[in-house]
Amino acid sequence: MANHKTKKMLQRQRNRVSFSANMPDDVRGAIADSICVVKYSMDPLTDIRESIKEMVKIVGIKDWKEMEELVYCYIVLNSKEVHSFIQEAFLSLCT
Repeated sequence: MANHKTKKMLQRQRNRVSFSANMPDDVRGAIADSICVVKYSMDPLTDIRESIKEMVKIVGIKDWKEMEELVYCYIVLNSKEVHSFIQEAFLSLCT
């Protein structure tokens, strides 16, 4: 029985996408003091979109230069497998 539970848990973990890490050293401005959080997600698009909205609100992103810096952070911090979700999330919030 325990073996079946272990297999189910491993299968669920394989179906998740993770994003986030340490803030890049070259980040400046309002975002530079932010803290990165590792998140495992079953719905990366929604979770990234919510994370972006939270960052914009908490950090106080005021212009496109700061938004570009935020996009840069998300791209640098995440694997290529997550980049399409990042792109879609940013575009959905900017249109």
